[in-house]
Amino acid sequence: MLSPSLAQEIAGDTSAVIGFNVLITDAEGVVIGSGDSSRVGTFHEASVEVIRTKEPATHTAAQAQRLRGVRPGVTLPLVAGGQAVGTVGITGTPAQVRRFGLLVKRQTEILLRESVMLRSRLLAERAAEKLLADIASYDPQVIEGETLAFRAAELGFDLRLRRVAVAFEVTAPETAARRQGAPHRDMALARSELLRTVREVFADPQDIVASTAPGWIGVLHRLPSRRPADSLTADCRRVIDAVAAQDGLTARAGIGEPAASVAALHDSYQDACEALRLGSRRPDGSPIHPIAELRVHQLLAAVSQPVRRRLLDVTTARLRTQPDWPALRDTITAWCESGFNLVRASAALHIHRNTVVYRMNKIEELTGRSLRDHRTTMALYLACLADRLGGGAGAGTGRSPAARSTTSTTATSRDHLPLRNDQQQRPESRSGR
Repeated sequence: MLSPSLAQEIAGDTSAVIGFNVLITDAEGVVIGSGDSSRVGTFHEASVEVIRTKEPATHTAAQAQRLRGVRPGVTLPLVAGGQAVGTVGITGTPAQVRRFGLLVKRQTEILLRESVMLRSRLLAERAAEKLLADIASYDPQVIEGETLAFRAAELGFDLRLRRVAVAFEVTAPETAARRQGAPHRDMALARSELLRTVREVFADPQDIVASTAPGWIGVLHRLPSRRPADSLTADCRRVIDAVAAQDGLTARAGIGEPAASVAALHDSYQDACEALRLGSRRPDGSPIHPIAELRVHQLLAAVSQPVRRRLLDVTTARLRTQPDWPALRDTITAWCESGFNLVRASAALHIHRNTVVYRMNKIEELTGRSLRDHRTTMALYLACLADRLGGGAGAGTGRSPAARSTTSTTATSRDHLPLRNDQQQRPESRSGR
């Protein structure tokens, strides 16, 4: 339980502080640490009896001469979990060193407990990492789900409970300070701190939290039966806010679907990772991406790029030649995602509803199709999503929301002109649908 390297460090540092040589043995009486390095590896006969009785012993010069590897001083047992795991001895006249004995023994036992706890925690972390990795790569043709469930049970996790997978991505953005030579935050070094942050929020004993790679943390969160539906989103927000307080780190979260089996957990975790990838291309800038809101994006991403490009060419060829194409694309997206409701679409775009009407008129004129036809609108909507996924030339430019806002404002300066009478009447018919 007490490694030679730790024993040597304790013995060396303590000897330097108290001015007497400190010696540490293992459960067999072999010296594994000493202020006098020449004694490491030798046999300390007095430790055998001390370990057996768990009682301290003192040895005068005459008594020490009759025992192998023993010098005058005091020898005390090191006890962990009610078991003697070694001894600590202090060399010197018993009357001089006895007063240091209990102090050195207590300090060594504290360090021993901390070492055992650290090792236990590291082993638990490695086991959780391995379990999560096996669930993420689960293949029923390679390993049975019951085998993974049994391994999880050995670690105290019941995979039959209803859970949902969450994937966190943490990055250190390039700031002006970093470009000027400030040190870059190493995600590998921040691993323990990030794990602790996530575990403080996902603190249920049944929550499986593990680092999957530098800057990536996976969670298989147990879903309590009576928690509000939006509680998971709130928990993810708490993690993201806590991470943001750590030297300017940024975090995003992908959320899968509820699951109650190994196969379903595998799908949930894959969905969470996919949500992270697809969510980064959404214009709303939200750092939390539930896969339930990205199913259409996921389906389009699974389609080959030539098919997506063909969809774009057929449905949006003239629209994409316009300088305000990003604004027109956002308008189509907001119109569909707002349930074809003018008021909600204008609120989502943060613009006046007359501006939405102007853009929709322009889209109808350029495409030659009415946006009252939902099938036409849905085709345009899918094309807009494909454009964000990188389906055609000039698609997926990756501009920031601020850049997109600037482009939209500049390109659509005509949007705020007064509407014609027929344009003023059209939004009412749309908003009522």
